[in-house]
Amino acid sequence: MLRDSLYKPAVQISEHDIETPHGVLHVTMRGTPKGNRPVILTYHDIGLNHKSCFNTLFNFEDMMEITQHFAVVHVDAPGQQEGAPPFPTGYQYPTMDELAEMLPSVLTQLKVNSVIGIGVGAGAYILTCFALNQPSLVEGLVLINVDPCAEGWIDWAASKLTGWTSNLVDIVMAHHFSTEELTDNQELIQTYRLHIAQDINQDNLALFCGSYNARQDLGIERPVVGLNENTVKTLTCPSLLVVGDTSPAVEAVVECNSRLNPTKTTLLKMADCGGLPQVVQPGKLAEAFKYFVQGMGYTLDVLPGLCVKRCHPLSDPVPPPPKILAVSFLHCCLFLVPIRQEFTS
Repeated sequence: MLRDSLYKPAVQISEHDIETPHGVLHVTMRGTPKGNRPVILTYHDIGLNHKSCFNTLFNFEDMMEITQHFAVVHVDAPGQQEGAPPFPTGYQYPTMDELAEMLPSVLTQLKVNSVIGIGVGAGAYILTCFALNQPSLVEGLVLINVDPCAEGWIDWAASKLTGWTSNLVDIVMAHHFSTEELTDNQELIQTYRLHIAQDINQDNLALFCGSYNARQDLGIERPVVGLNENTVKTLTCPSLLVVGDTSPAVEAVVECNSRLNPTKTTLLKMADCGGLPQVVQPGKLAEAFKYFVQGMGYTLDVLPGLCVKRCHPLSDPVPPPPKILAVSFLHCCLFLVPIRQEFTS
């Protein structure tokens, strides 16, 4: 079982059940919004909740130093949080578009003006949809394993023939991990297999998976100067796309990158890393996030090891040229090393 570990230093953590146009969302808020700074908003992937998806990253010392200066809001998809009760018979799970439409209510309830989103898989899709619909609320996006296309990661008809629930854990595991990871990293695989099978309500999970599998193509296109830059549907905020070099999502992430504005998008392919870079390479992802935040115009005065002392937005944030960001992230890629995964009890 995946377990909590404490945030250090201690900060205020509060849980909320927030009414939205499409049902109730369970969210966890760490800290309080600070002035005009954005809040970091996370959204997890299928088979996970905010703890199993993001605890390793946010409990990593370097990331904790950064988040001393930003409040964090973790969103759990409906029915995916710890101890979630089953939905009543006949419950209609929200579509992916509707899950994105639930987020403005969260920001309003928590008095959040804008966010930097960090999403994984299904959560990355939801945050992308949210940013397309509400660009004024999203200052930046870190999208891990994002797939903007309508094609599902399973054959829907085949899954019905073989029995959806009985194979659900294997299907979700194949979504997260490559064949190589499934055979080579037994400790990590066993930990997440047990979590998906035992800690997540299986009926609720099947509904979330069904919604993700039925997603629509986001319809984003790369803007071309002088042709369609004012009419094309695309992300307008800075975006960092992240994928492990052996992840099942590599092709989808590369495809997403090809559709986005190259002056506002950076692709980070992490070496020696599979489907869960935020778990296997938290230090390198924290470093990439630091560069990303700096590129948005938020200064981070640091000592060696990302020991953050102060963070404040510039009066007139101006991101550095894309080449500078690309070099920074390339530096991350070249020096990635495997990290052994451990969970605290």
